[in-house]
Amino acid sequence: MPAVALTIAGSDPSGGAGVQADLKTFQRFRVYGEAVITLITVQNTKGVSRVETLPAELVAQQIQAVLSDIPPAAAKTGALGTAQVIEAVADIAGSFLFPLVVDPVMISKHGARLISPEGEEALKRKLLPRAFLLTPNIPEAETLTGLTIRNPNAMEQAAERLLDYGCKAVLIKGGHLEGEPVDVLRWLGPPCSFSGVRVNTRHTHGTGCTYSAAITAGLALGKPLPEAISDAKQFLQLAIEQAPGLGHGCGPLNHLVEARPVS
Repeated sequence: MPAVALTIAGSDPSGGAGVQADLKTFQRFRVYGEAVITLITVQNTKGVSRVETLPAELVAQQIQAVLSDIPPAAAKTGALGTAQVIEAVADIAGSFLFPLVVDPVMISKHGARLISPEGEEALKRKLLPRAFLLTPNIPEAETLTGLTIRNPNAMEQAAERLLDYGCKAVLIKGGHLEGEPVDVLRWLGPPCSFSGVRVNTRHTHGTGCTYSAAITAGLALGKPLPEAISDAKQFLQLAIEQAPGLGHGCGPLNHLVEARPVS
């Protein structure tokens, strides 16, 4: 029986981000992927022109259908849209017997808002306490903490503050800072950092989704958190370096690169 992972996120019809990127990533890690749709976007590599969030009841019913038949070994959230959807997901997540990775998707790569102001508050109050791992980028960490982050020390301070919301672990991604990207993990174990190599490319659409999905796949396979992150970081680096060059804007990654074999 294959390991199973669930994504609860929005749809990107161009295939670079959202549930489409998550499912491709699960597949590369040899994990069976399930997807609950929270919102539908009209977008391509050039921009987002429309976002429609599904009713919270419909999102909850999708999750319950999955849990009652093919329960996952790990799950992740992406764009959730509204406070109602976030609260519905958080209520069900209280019964999860598996780790939940929360990618706090707030703004798309093109600048389109994917969460309401009320949703931000619901995220902090309701969902973060349910998270095994929170994976914000720098702007998201700044929004959630109110801190200004300009260096790794500030990343560490922000991670410590985010732990106060009740999540078990926080991985702040450093791609928005200058220099080589370094991600900082704060959790119950020893502090860790994960380094990458900056690639001069415009093809970075879906990096956050892909990264969090790869971590989720690793957790579904039973890997310890640092190992799951390290493998995901390696996969993401290759996916960026070997981006296929599709689209006329911020193009997608190469989800066909080889993931590290299951140990």
